[in-house]
Amino acid sequence: MPPSPSPARPSASLAKVIGAGVVGTTIEWYDFFLYGSAAALVFNKLFFPAADPLVGTMLAFLTFSVGFVARPVGGIVFGHFGDRIGRKKLLTLSLMLMGGSTFLIGLLPTYATLGAGAAAALVTLRFVQGFAIGGEWGGAVLLVAEHGGQRRRGLWASMPQAGAPAGNLLATLVLWILSMTLSQEAFLSWGWRLPFLLSAVLVVVGYWIRVSVDESPAFRQAQARAEAERAAGTVREEGAPLLQVLRRHRREVLCGMAARLVENISYYLITAFALAYAADTLGMRRELVLGGLILANACHLLAIPAFGALSDRLGRRPVYLAGTVLMGVFGFVMFPLLETRNAAVVTATLVAGMVVHALMFGPQAAFFAEMFSTRIRYSGASFTYQVTNIVGGGLAPIVALYLLDRFGSWQPIAVYLAAAAAVSALGVLLARETRGSDMDAPADGPEHTPGTVTVPLG
Repeated sequence: MPPSPSPARPSASLAKVIGAGVVGTTIEWYDFFLYGSAAALVFNKLFFPAADPLVGTMLAFLTFSVGFVARPVGGIVFGHFGDRIGRKKLLTLSLMLMGGSTFLIGLLPTYATLGAGAAAALVTLRFVQGFAIGGEWGGAVLLVAEHGGQRRRGLWASMPQAGAPAGNLLATLVLWILSMTLSQEAFLSWGWRLPFLLSAVLVVVGYWIRVSVDESPAFRQAQARAEAERAAGTVREEGAPLLQVLRRHRREVLCGMAARLVENISYYLITAFALAYAADTLGMRRELVLGGLILANACHLLAIPAFGALSDRLGRRPVYLAGTVLMGVFGFVMFPLLETRNAAVVTATLVAGMVVHALMFGPQAAFFAEMFSTRIRYSGASFTYQVTNIVGGGLAPIVALYLLDRFGSWQPIAVYLAAAAAVSALGVLLARETRGSDMDAPADGPEHTPGTVTVPLG
């Protein structure tokens, strides 16, 4: 008998897990994105003051990209232990690492005090941030996906995804308030530190919420099966979870990485590079662009679960594919609209970009989670999601700045975005549809073929 469909509203236990996932990811992404906004507005002046303004911004974004290099490392380490000892413990650890490193950034001396050592310390703490966020994503979305039922898994799993724009919204809002209330001198002197120090309070709240949730039923069932196999003497040594992923799920990994490319690149072009482009190149007032990003993130926050729910009805691939196609065109529209320097037009452009991005980000969590069996799901989903960061979001602002400096035009940047969209569209087209996959089936059971629909959907 197939499992009964999940209800339109989450159960009390699922609602608690969703709440813990959303709050935790919001806090972690607040920490992570706060650095990106500060890199665009502050770090180029405080940690690389001797450089040309454009070069200083590029160096600041280079330290920003260190976090993306660290994310696959975090994904591999957290994925390994998350598949071995559970999702919950690793999620709590990631929260503490992220919060601690962010708080310490708020205490860092600048170049004027410590010289090059200040930049070195900044890079080190950014690496810890990336390591922590690398483990956060897989655990947060899997804990929700494995608690939720098949019929509305796209919706439920998209909720922790919404923590990304929520965290970005919070980080941008705090910076916007400070930029509106402090003079430029005060903001550069001490005001920029306040959002980083605020992280300590947020982490305490997030920790209290996360320790109260239960481990996922799918993981507990997988543990029970493993114990039964050990008792019966039928355990097969298959190696580390990641090695199993790379041996048995190469297609899923490659398709997922390709699908992630334009989603990852476009997000940081819109939220990080566009901020620097509008403020530094176009000469717009910083608070006007930050205000536009606040509204864009708010719309993104609402669009993610809407498109996650749509993928429950239409499938993961059609919704995701629509996002890749639209994003391939968007770059050729975005820059001319930004160059109007009209606050309303710029805001509408940022909002449109975030809504198109949500077409990919909404179904993504369920799409990637459903590709892998429980015993290797944390490793598989995290590796697939995080490795793309090295050549995707981590380098996107740097590549965009280089292209702008080299050609003096936005058009090569739009071509760069369109090329990434073509790769992602191909990845989605080659991937299997995963809607309705039985995530509780044994790894080698007859029901577990990644991407196979095993229940009727209304």
